[in-house]
Amino acid sequence: MTERTDKNRVTKLALVGAALVIMLLSMTVLSKAAGDPGNHKKTIAALDEKKADVLKLTAASAAAATAVAAVPGDSTTPVANELADLSSYFLIILMAIFLEKYLVTLTGYAAFFILIPAACVLFAAGICLNKAFLKALAVKTAVFGLVLFMIIPLSIKVSAMIEDTYESSMETTMEEAQDLTEEINDNTDSEGNVFDRFVSQIKEGVSGLVKKGETLLNHFIEVAAVMLVTSCAIPMVVLLFMIWLVRIFFAQ
Repeated sequence: MTERTDKNRVTKLALVGAALVIMLLSMTVLSKAAGDPGNHKKTIAALDEKKADVLKLTAASAAAATAVAAVPGDSTTPVANELADLSSYFLIILMAIFLEKYLVTLTGYAAFFILIPAACVLFAAGICLNKAFLKALAVKTAVFGLVLFMIIPLSIKVSAMIEDTYESSMETTMEEAQDLTEEINDNTDSEGNVFDRFVSQIKEGVSGLVKKGETLLNHFIEVAAVMLVTSCAIPMVVLLFMIWLVRIFFAQ
Protein backbone atom coordinates (compact mmCIF):
# COMPACT_ATOMS: atom_id res chain seq x y z
CA MET A 1 0.00 0.00 0.00
CA THR A 2 2.86 2.34 0.92
CA GLU A 3 4.72 1.47 -2.29
CA ARG A 4 1.62 2.28 -4.39
CA THR A 5 1.19 5.57 -2.51
CA ASP A 6 4.81 6.49 -3.19
CA LYS A 7 4.36 5.71 -6.88
CA ASN A 8 1.27 7.91 -7.02
CA ARG A 9 3.18 10.74 -5.39
CA VAL A 10 6.06 10.37 -7.81
CA THR A 11 3.62 10.33 -10.73
CA LYS A 12 1.87 13.45 -9.45
CA LEU A 13 5.19 15.23 -8.94
CA ALA A 14 6.31 14.26 -12.44
CA LEU A 15 3.06 15.54 -13.96
CA VAL A 16 3.22 18.78 -11.99
CA GLY A 17 6.86 19.22 -12.99
CA ALA A 18 6.01 18.59 -16.65
CA ALA A 19 3.19 21.13 -16.45
CA LEU A 20 5.53 23.73 -14.96
CA VAL A 21 8.16 23.08 -17.63
CA ILE A 22 5.55 23.46 -20.38
CA MET A 23 4.36 26.67 -18.75
CA LEU A 24 7.88 28.12 -18.69
CA LEU A 25 8.60 27.07 -22.27
CA SER A 26 5.29 28.51 -23.41
CA MET A 27 5.91 31.86 -21.71
CA THR A 28 9.58 32.25 -22.64
CA VAL A 29 9.98 30.53 -26.02
CA LEU A 30 6.65 29.81 -27.72
CA SER A 31 5.06 33.18 -26.88
CA LYS A 32 8.00 35.05 -28.42
CA ALA A 33 7.93 32.87 -31.53
CA ALA A 34 4.15 33.21 -31.91
CA GLY A 35 4.32 36.97 -31.37
CA ASP A 36 7.16 37.53 -33.83
CA PRO A 37 5.86 38.97 -37.15
CA GLY A 38 8.78 37.28 -38.91
CA ASN A 39 7.17 33.91 -38.24
CA HIS A 40 3.92 34.99 -39.94
CA LYS A 41 5.36 36.35 -43.18
CA LYS A 42 2.99 34.48 -45.50
CA THR A 43 -0.12 35.47 -43.55
CA ILE A 44 0.95 39.11 -43.27
CA ALA A 45 1.93 39.22 -46.96
CA ALA A 46 -1.52 37.90 -47.93
CA LEU A 47 -3.19 40.56 -45.78
CA ASP A 48 -0.96 43.30 -47.25
CA GLU A 49 -1.91 42.17 -50.76
CA LYS A 50 -5.58 42.29 -49.84
CA LYS A 51 -5.11 45.75 -48.33
CA ALA A 52 -3.49 46.98 -51.56
CA ASP A 53 -6.44 45.63 -53.57
CA VAL A 54 -8.93 47.43 -51.30
CA LEU A 55 -7.05 50.71 -51.66
CA LYS A 56 -7.01 50.34 -55.45
CA LEU A 57 -10.73 49.61 -55.51
CA THR A 58 -11.45 52.58 -53.26
CA ALA A 59 -9.49 54.91 -55.51
CA ALA A 60 -11.07 53.46 -58.66
CA SER A 61 -14.63 53.79 -57.33
CA ALA A 62 -14.00 57.37 -56.15
CA ALA A 63 -12.52 58.38 -59.51
CA ALA A 64 -15.39 56.74 -61.39
CA ALA A 65 -17.94 58.50 -59.17
CA THR A 66 -16.34 61.88 -59.86
CA ALA A 67 -16.23 61.23 -63.59
CA VAL A 68 -19.82 59.99 -63.82
CA ALA A 69 -21.04 62.97 -61.78
CA ALA A 70 -19.54 65.30 -64.41
CA VAL A 71 -21.95 64.06 -67.10
CA PRO A 72 -24.59 66.72 -67.92
CA GLY A 73 -28.00 66.30 -66.29
CA ASP A 74 -29.16 64.61 -63.11
CA SER A 75 -29.68 61.14 -64.56
CA THR A 76 -26.15 59.99 -63.64
CA THR A 77 -26.24 61.50 -60.13
CA PRO A 78 -27.75 58.42 -58.39
CA VAL A 79 -25.09 56.14 -59.91
CA ALA A 80 -22.33 58.59 -58.97
CA ASN A 81 -23.64 58.75 -55.38
CA GLU A 82 -23.79 54.97 -55.10
CA LEU A 83 -20.23 54.66 -56.40
CA ALA A 84 -19.08 57.25 -53.86
CA ASP A 85 -20.91 55.44 -51.04
CA LEU A 86 -18.90 52.29 -51.75
CA SER A 87 -15.95 53.91 -49.98
CA SER A 88 -17.66 53.27 -46.62
CA TYR A 89 -17.84 49.53 -47.35
CA PHE A 90 -14.22 49.45 -48.46
CA LEU A 91 -13.31 51.27 -45.23
CA ILE A 92 -14.99 48.49 -43.21
CA ILE A 93 -13.04 45.89 -45.18
CA LEU A 94 -9.80 47.81 -44.64
CA MET A 95 -10.44 48.00 -40.89
CA ALA A 96 -11.09 44.23 -40.78
CA ILE A 97 -7.82 43.58 -42.63
CA PHE A 98 -5.83 45.78 -40.23
CA LEU A 99 -7.49 44.03 -37.28
CA GLU A 100 -6.57 40.60 -38.65
CA LYS A 101 -3.01 41.77 -39.28
CA TYR A 102 -2.54 42.81 -35.66
CA LEU A 103 -4.38 39.79 -34.28
CA VAL A 104 -1.99 37.43 -36.08
CA THR A 105 0.71 38.19 -33.53
CA LEU A 106 -1.48 39.26 -30.60
CA THR A 107 -3.52 36.05 -30.51
CA GLY A 108 -0.38 33.93 -30.63
CA TYR A 109 1.17 35.88 -27.78
CA ALA A 110 -2.04 35.71 -25.75
CA ALA A 111 -2.38 31.98 -26.37
CA PHE A 112 1.14 31.02 -25.30
CA PHE A 113 1.81 33.67 -22.67
CA ILE A 114 -1.58 33.64 -20.92
CA LEU A 115 -3.90 30.76 -21.84
CA ILE A 116 -1.46 27.85 -22.12
CA PRO A 117 0.34 28.80 -18.87
CA ALA A 118 -3.04 29.20 -17.16
CA ALA A 119 -3.97 25.72 -18.39
CA CYS A 120 -0.73 24.36 -16.95
CA VAL A 121 -1.42 25.96 -13.56
CA LEU A 122 -4.97 24.57 -13.54
CA PHE A 123 -3.68 21.12 -14.49
CA ALA A 124 -1.06 21.21 -11.74
CA ALA A 125 -3.66 22.34 -9.23
CA GLY A 126 -5.97 19.57 -10.36
CA ILE A 127 -3.21 17.00 -9.84
CA CYS A 128 -2.27 18.30 -6.40
CA LEU A 129 -5.84 18.69 -5.18
CA ASN A 130 -7.09 15.63 -7.05
CA LYS A 131 -9.87 17.66 -8.67
CA ALA A 132 -11.08 16.31 -11.99
CA PHE A 133 -12.93 19.49 -12.94
CA LEU A 134 -9.68 21.48 -12.72
CA LYS A 135 -7.98 19.05 -15.10
CA ALA A 136 -10.90 19.28 -17.51
CA LEU A 137 -10.84 23.07 -17.31
CA ALA A 138 -7.11 23.02 -18.01
CA VAL A 139 -7.61 20.99 -21.18
CA LYS A 140 -10.42 23.28 -22.35
CA THR A 141 -8.29 26.37 -21.69
CA ALA A 142 -5.36 24.92 -23.62
CA VAL A 143 -7.57 23.94 -26.57
CA PHE A 144 -9.16 27.39 -26.59
CA GLY A 145 -5.69 28.95 -26.70
CA LEU A 146 -4.70 26.81 -29.70
CA VAL A 147 -7.99 27.61 -31.46
CA LEU A 148 -7.38 31.32 -30.87
CA PHE A 149 -3.88 30.99 -32.31
CA MET A 150 -5.02 29.10 -35.42
CA ILE A 151 -8.13 31.07 -36.37
CA ILE A 152 -6.48 33.88 -38.39
CA PRO A 153 -4.14 31.67 -40.47
CA LEU A 154 -6.98 29.23 -41.19
CA SER A 155 -9.40 31.99 -42.18
CA ILE A 156 -6.75 33.48 -44.50
CA LYS A 157 -6.35 30.14 -46.28
CA VAL A 158 -10.10 29.70 -46.69
CA SER A 159 -10.43 33.30 -47.91
CA ALA A 160 -7.63 32.78 -50.44
CA MET A 161 -9.55 29.95 -52.12
CA ILE A 162 -12.59 32.20 -52.60
CA GLU A 163 -10.53 35.21 -53.68
CA ASP A 164 -8.69 33.16 -56.31
CA THR A 165 -12.05 32.41 -57.90
CA TYR A 166 -13.04 36.09 -58.05
CA GLU A 167 -9.60 37.54 -58.82
CA SER A 168 -10.35 37.96 -62.52
CA SER A 169 -13.67 39.64 -61.65
CA MET A 170 -11.88 42.22 -59.50
CA GLU A 171 -9.32 42.95 -62.20
CA THR A 172 -12.09 43.32 -64.79
CA THR A 173 -13.97 45.73 -62.53
CA MET A 174 -10.90 47.90 -62.02
CA GLU A 175 -10.20 47.95 -65.75
CA GLU A 176 -13.81 48.94 -66.51
CA ALA A 177 -13.65 51.71 -63.91
CA GLN A 178 -10.38 53.00 -65.31
CA ASP A 179 -11.63 52.89 -68.91
CA LEU A 180 -14.88 54.71 -68.08
CA THR A 181 -13.06 57.32 -65.98
CA GLU A 182 -10.46 57.98 -68.67
CA GLU A 183 -13.12 58.08 -71.38
CA ILE A 184 -15.10 60.77 -69.54
CA ASN A 185 -12.05 62.73 -68.36
CA ASP A 186 -10.57 62.81 -71.87
CA ASN A 187 -13.76 64.48 -73.07
CA THR A 188 -14.06 67.01 -70.26
CA ASP A 189 -13.01 70.65 -70.46
CA SER A 190 -10.89 72.54 -67.94
CA GLU A 191 -13.97 73.48 -65.92
CA GLY A 192 -15.08 69.89 -65.53
CA ASN A 193 -17.89 69.95 -68.09
CA VAL A 194 -18.36 66.99 -70.44
CA PHE A 195 -18.43 67.88 -74.14
CA ASP A 196 -21.84 67.44 -75.77
CA ARG A 197 -20.22 65.84 -78.81
CA PHE A 198 -18.85 63.07 -76.59
CA VAL A 199 -22.32 62.32 -75.21
CA SER A 200 -23.83 62.32 -78.69
CA GLN A 201 -21.25 59.79 -79.89
CA ILE A 202 -22.37 57.26 -77.29
CA LYS A 203 -25.21 54.94 -78.17
CA GLU A 204 -28.38 56.22 -76.48
CA GLY A 205 -26.48 59.31 -75.27
CA VAL A 206 -26.65 60.01 -71.54
CA SER A 207 -28.78 56.91 -70.94
CA GLY A 208 -25.97 54.86 -72.45
CA LEU A 209 -23.55 56.36 -69.95
CA VAL A 210 -26.01 55.63 -67.16
CA LYS A 211 -26.13 51.97 -68.22
CA LYS A 212 -22.32 51.81 -68.26
CA GLY A 213 -22.25 53.36 -64.81
CA GLU A 214 -24.88 50.94 -63.48
CA THR A 215 -22.99 47.95 -64.88
CA LEU A 216 -19.79 49.20 -63.26
CA LEU A 217 -21.64 49.79 -59.98
CA ASN A 218 -22.98 46.22 -60.00
CA HIS A 219 -19.48 44.87 -60.52
CA PHE A 220 -18.14 47.00 -57.67
CA ILE A 221 -20.92 45.77 -55.38
CA GLU A 222 -20.13 42.15 -56.25
CA VAL A 223 -16.43 42.65 -55.51
CA ALA A 224 -17.22 44.48 -52.26
CA ALA A 225 -19.57 41.68 -51.19
CA VAL A 226 -16.90 39.05 -51.83
CA MET A 227 -14.31 41.02 -49.87
CA LEU A 228 -16.73 41.56 -46.98
CA VAL A 229 -17.32 37.82 -46.86
CA THR A 230 -13.62 36.91 -47.00
CA SER A 231 -12.48 39.62 -44.56
CA CYS A 232 -15.36 39.74 -42.05
CA ALA A 233 -17.63 36.71 -42.35
CA ILE A 234 -15.14 33.89 -42.91
CA PRO A 235 -13.07 34.52 -39.73
CA MET A 236 -16.30 34.35 -37.72
CA VAL A 237 -17.43 31.20 -39.55
CA VAL A 238 -14.03 29.55 -38.96
CA LEU A 239 -14.18 30.46 -35.27
CA LEU A 240 -17.71 29.07 -34.89
CA PHE A 241 -16.76 25.92 -36.79
CA MET A 242 -13.74 25.30 -34.57
CA ILE A 243 -15.79 25.95 -31.42
CA TRP A 244 -18.34 23.44 -32.72
CA LEU A 245 -15.58 20.86 -33.23
CA VAL A 246 -14.24 21.49 -29.74
CA ARG A 247 -17.70 21.07 -28.24
CA ILE A 248 -18.13 17.77 -30.08
CA PHE A 249 -14.70 16.66 -28.86
CA PHE A 250 -15.48 17.41 -25.20
CA ALA A 251 -18.96 15.95 -25.49
CA GLN A 252 -17.53 12.52 -26.11
